[in-house]
Amino acid sequence: MISSGSIGLRARHASDVQVLQSELYDDVVTRSRADSRPWRPIAPGSEHSPYAIGEPSDDAACFSVVELSAGELAGEALLWGIDGHNRAAHLGISLRPDFRGRDLGTDVVRALCAYGFVVRGLQRLQIETLSDNLPMIKAATRAGFTLEGTLRRSAWVYGAFADEVVLGLLSEEWKAQP
Repeated sequence: MISSGSIGLRARHASDVQVLQSELYDDVVTRSRADSRPWRPIAPGSEHSPYAIGEPSDDAACFSVVELSAGELAGEALLWGIDGHNRAAHLGISLRPDFRGRDLGTDVVRALCAYGFVVRGLQRLQIETLSDNLPMIKAATRAGFTLEGTLRRSAWVYGAFADEVVLGLLSEEWKAQP
């Protein structure tokens, strides 16, 4: 397990899949804001669930987020689009509704940075999020990410276009943090 502050990142367990599916994926509006792909109905237990346990991959690392004090599943986190040549990846997190607003996001981002920079030897991590996703922007900037730009009307989100922001963190900037 990789831990940071009050959370730990661990491999996905079979018992996590249904919880994540019902609380994160089946909330159509929230899922539409979190994923650039269109939402489609997926039956519980389907092998097509984004939370289904699959074989390890070189281009993605999917974790379950656990709140350490209670040992309870708090959400999911991932590095995706891992590019071994350029040593870069994107990161994303999604917390279950009961775990939002507890300042867990910064710890999750920091744990993903530790995995990306220390374990995988990456040089750059990047986050793309909607410009009004203030909790994610706050978590990222607290973890050391720099706002690099705005992609105007780049995301189709539940019936309207929205702006996205790009945040980046380089390994040497992360190492400089206390």
